[in-house]
Amino acid sequence: MSELVREPGETTAERGEPGAASPEPGTGILRVFGRQMKLCRVRAGLERPEVGARTGYSPSTIAAYEQGRRIPPPRFIDAVDELLDAGGLLKEMKEEVARAQYPAFFRDAARLEAEAVELWVYGTHAVPGLLQTEEYMRAVFEMWRPLLDEETIQQRVAARLARQEVFARKPAPLVSFVIDESVLRRPLGGRAVMRGQMEQLLLVGAYRNVEIQVMPLDREDNAGVDGPFTVLHRDGDDQMAYLEAQGRSTIVAERTEVRGIVSRYGILRAQALTPRESLAYIEKSLEEL
Repeated sequence: MSELVREPGETTAERGEPGAASPEPGTGILRVFGRQMKLCRVRAGLERPEVGARTGYSPSTIAAYEQGRRIPPPRFIDAVDELLDAGGLLKEMKEEVARAQYPAFFRDAARLEAEAVELWVYGTHAVPGLLQTEEYMRAVFEMWRPLLDEETIQQRVAARLARQEVFARKPAPLVSFVIDESVLRRPLGGRAVMRGQMEQLLLVGAYRNVEIQVMPLDREDNAGVDGPFTVLHRDGDDQMAYLEAQGRSTIVAERTEVRGIVSRYGILRAQALTPRESLAYIEKSLEEL
């Protein structure tokens, strides 16, 4: 297949599984940002403790940012750019630095997702990341084996929450989800976490630009037996698809293959409960928790 981008990584971007590629501190844009920040600091005649005190961070954290070992948050980048009189040099890298918070395999997909005017998501193992509550996210990441350290969990949760800003964009993208019923029967994190997650589904499902559908387990036909996928459409571009399976993730751009995936999603929507029926099902499931 031509025009495919393949990256090793976790089995899915929406659930926590072993084998995921961590962000790559010390390389790429983080190292470039750190070097530029240090040059600006030295030029300004400031030591790390002073920069830390004036931005609200410890000297060790400032060192980690300069060495590319940690990912600086946007508010720090804004503050340090002004403090060091960098003239926007550091702010200019803010978007690329933000992308570094995702596992390497998911960064291109995250960019496409943020720019999409339409998103179609089929979820089969966990609630799709765009719909997850913070508590559900944390529960998912805490299940990883080998265990993730607390800093990595916080970073992954923050990155996933940032993705949900797609719902606040103007103009709002059209977003459709088909979620396998088994996902809603699997109380990841416990019943309290799942109750909050169900409430979140009802909340987001009420948005005018969002439709959530449930694929019942008793359906004799299911066009999605090959697994989860996402279809992305950017304004002025052809549709693309994002696939995940067994330690591999793929962005599909070849038109014939994308056309097949798009058709598959249309069939899934026809086989699933309607959006109204799905929200009623979620309400009933919430009452039973």
